[in-house]
Amino acid sequence: MTAGEVWGWVFPALVVFGVAAALVAAGVWFARRARRSPKAVAAADAERAQAGIALVRLDDAVGELDLEVGLSGALYEGAASPALRRARMTAQHARDDAFSQYRDLDDAPTPAQRAIAAQRIRTRAEAATAAVARARTEHADWVQQHVSAAEQVDAARTRLAALRVEMGDPSALIAELSQRYDAVEWERGAAASTTAIEALDAADQLLAEASERAADPTRTAVPVLAAAEREVRRAREAARRLDETYRLVTDAGAAVGEELEAARVAVRQALTIREGLEPADAERLGGELRTISERLAALEASAPRRPTATVDELARLRDRLDLALGDARTAQQRLRGARSALPGALATARAAIAHAEPRASRAGADARVRLTSAQRELAAARGTQDPVEALDAARRAARHAEDAAALADYDRDRPGRR
Repeated sequence: MTAGEVWGWVFPALVVFGVAAALVAAGVWFARRARRSPKAVAAADAERAQAGIALVRLDDAVGELDLEVGLSGALYEGAASPALRRARMTAQHARDDAFSQYRDLDDAPTPAQRAIAAQRIRTRAEAATAAVARARTEHADWVQQHVSAAEQVDAARTRLAALRVEMGDPSALIAELSQRYDAVEWERGAAASTTAIEALDAADQLLAEASERAADPTRTAVPVLAAAEREVRRAREAARRLDETYRLVTDAGAAVGEELEAARVAVRQALTIREGLEPADAERLGGELRTISERLAALEASAPRRPTATVDELARLRDRLDLALGDARTAQQRLRGARSALPGALATARAAIAHAEPRASRAGADARVRLTSAQRELAAARGTQDPVEALDAARRAARHAEDAAALADYDRDRPGRR
């Protein structure tokens, strides 16, 4: 066979191969483009939203199961039903894993992969929610068969009386705070105090009604008992928020003087560092230091009456100072700065989480995920021995908590919210 004949066979084959390769490449390109098209993004966002709704339902169901376990413990002399406790543990694990997976959804490489991951979260959350519902139904049936309504009412009254003793007089804490601090410091605590008192009174009324129903064989006391238990839980949560507010304010009141002095020391150290910088860098840092010094001077006058607000602002100023210094400090200087800034950053994170918790508990999945991230970062900040790592974690916790509160407010205000 001559070279011309060989070429006559080879050339068409090469053409066909080239066209096929081009078609394959084009198909791959179009497929990738389709996976990242606006339609694919919209579909992934829709799946993510549905996963969030399922996750919120599961979180609420776990909360209701906590309520059921508390009631069960009261009925069984402090030891809740083992089956109910196992169901709660399983549901909590499923919820926590789903929250973690939901938090990572936006890291998926493509919209299609994000949609698939969201579908898995939704499926698992719905299955866990259904399991919680079955466990609660089975337990309610068992209670109706083995525990009288009168016994349930007595158990609820015992628990309510114990909570009243534990709470004491909420208004006394607010009266103490109002004498020492501005209203902005304790107004959230005052709202929690009002909620706790109202919830206790509502629980009393509901238990009175439940007692009447328990004495009448033609009526059921179960729905009223459940409503009373919710009011008891609402009172307990409000009392916890009041105690947290009291601790935050009084702790800040005791520490604000030291925090102010620590900030002044940090500014003086920064002035020393500035002396060794290049002229342009020194000028830039000098401008920042003047602004921070002016703000510190303005804070001193209101600090005794507004300690938590002052500590929060001081933490932000320390953060701003760290950014201004950048890499100009030595490792030892960064370590000393982190040690002195850490107490204020932890206090700020605690206050931000306390502010976000009641909002996020009534919001969508994004707000709840940010809140759990804040709580996780705060725990990490408290658990690490490295002051620099702890400071970074505390600052992340504060930012996550602020984001959670903002997302919760957005959920509350937007039309058509869940």
